[in-house]
Amino acid sequence: MKMHSFTSIAVIIGILHSPTFKAQITSNENEVSVDKQFATDSLQIAELFRLALTESHSYEWLGDMCSNIGHRLSGSPQAAEAVEYSFDLMNDLNLDPWKQPVMVPVWKRGEKELAYFISDQGKKGELSILALGGSISTKDEGLLAPVVEVETWGDLEKLGEQGVKGKIVFFNEKMNPENLYTFHSYGHCVMHRWGGAVEAAKYGAVGVIVRSLNMRIDDYPHTGSMKYEEDITKIPAAAVSTKDAEELSELIKSGDKVSIMMRLMCETLEDTESYNVVGEIKGSENPDKVILVGGHLDSWDVGDGAHDDGAGVMQSLGVLELLKKLNYKPKNTLRVVFFMNEENGLRGAKAYSEFAESSNEVHIAAIESDRGGFTPRGFHVEGSESKLAKIAGWESILDKYGIHQVEKGGAGADIGPLKTDENVLIGFVPDSQRYFDHHHSANDTFDTVNKRELELGTASIASLVYLIDKYGL
Repeated sequence: MKMHSFTSIAVIIGILHSPTFKAQITSNENEVSVDKQFATDSLQIAELFRLALTESHSYEWLGDMCSNIGHRLSGSPQAAEAVEYSFDLMNDLNLDPWKQPVMVPVWKRGEKELAYFISDQGKKGELSILALGGSISTKDEGLLAPVVEVETWGDLEKLGEQGVKGKIVFFNEKMNPENLYTFHSYGHCVMHRWGGAVEAAKYGAVGVIVRSLNMRIDDYPHTGSMKYEEDITKIPAAAVSTKDAEELSELIKSGDKVSIMMRLMCETLEDTESYNVVGEIKGSENPDKVILVGGHLDSWDVGDGAHDDGAGVMQSLGVLELLKKLNYKPKNTLRVVFFMNEENGLRGAKAYSEFAESSNEVHIAAIESDRGGFTPRGFHVEGSESKLAKIAGWESILDKYGIHQVEKGGAGADIGPLKTDENVLIGFVPDSQRYFDHHHSANDTFDTVNKRELELGTASIASLVYLIDKYGL
């Protein structure tokens, strides 16, 4: 018995002095240390969410802008008013704001669009349409021509000039309902809105109508940007509501020959000066290293631009408001940017990128909110695998708030030009199921924004900014 006891003690002593056991002790101590640190962070993040739900002004600011200014197309008087409103908000928060000049395009919709269809069998009906941003007009008399329906570029190519020349091409590809993340469906179909006028004109088409990029069937047409190319004839282009697209398609498929009359009174004027609006909290340790949060101040000229992207800019400003209320002293400079002209040119994004490149600052991270003011789900990250892994490692802190979709993916259009090999671009991801009910339509109004969902998004972004600033990437 005694011999066995001495042997056991010797074994135990050997284990205690072994490198493996020492490493395990060290590892356990580190885990305890990390757990304690995360406990502190959890308290701070809990306070950010509490403040967002009780003291944030994001929703109030959004309501003021939507109600008193409304839509904010680049180059419009409303966009200019929104710039001043945003500057004053940042000034009230002591963010030392400044306005960065940028030349933006000026496109005007003009008189309300008119459209109807007529068939050889005597059927006739009105169509709900919106001119696509940048489209030319049809002049006063409008455009009347036979219509041909296609879904893809391949369908257009099969018809060729013989089947297209002198006609209005109707692009009728539906957004795929199978994708849980509806932006994937949008990304597939948006090419028809963007490039449809060019592709159809190559075969001699005289006009284009495009099925609205909307997941549901309703009577709201959805506008959006489109392009023309040199040496390709410019033809007028409009979006048609999903309800009318369904009815028009059914009539065409019945074998009836259908023509469309559409009247667009839009025009493009000379570029004018506008501004990005920028505010910041200077870093206490690394003032030349920047963590950016932002969205785009401009919107299309229908609705209020509440979800796209009034919600995004006010959430971004709310992030700095929350961190100031927390009395948090950032190591790095926290900067909010309201970009101008995302919808039809990205001029603000390009101008800011040029500024960033010419300065001595380093943008270590940029976060964009431009997917509506809905319930937070997570973040899409563009960066190295190690940086993605580090951000994903914070899910344990954020999961209780519904932030569990941290994955590789597109970040956002306005922060895209800031991409380098060293930094990280991040897109805030709310639930996407309702976004395209409102996107680019008269239905994008303040009353469709839920106060708590917007505030939860503000807190979610603020929490990520806090973690990046504290632990770096």
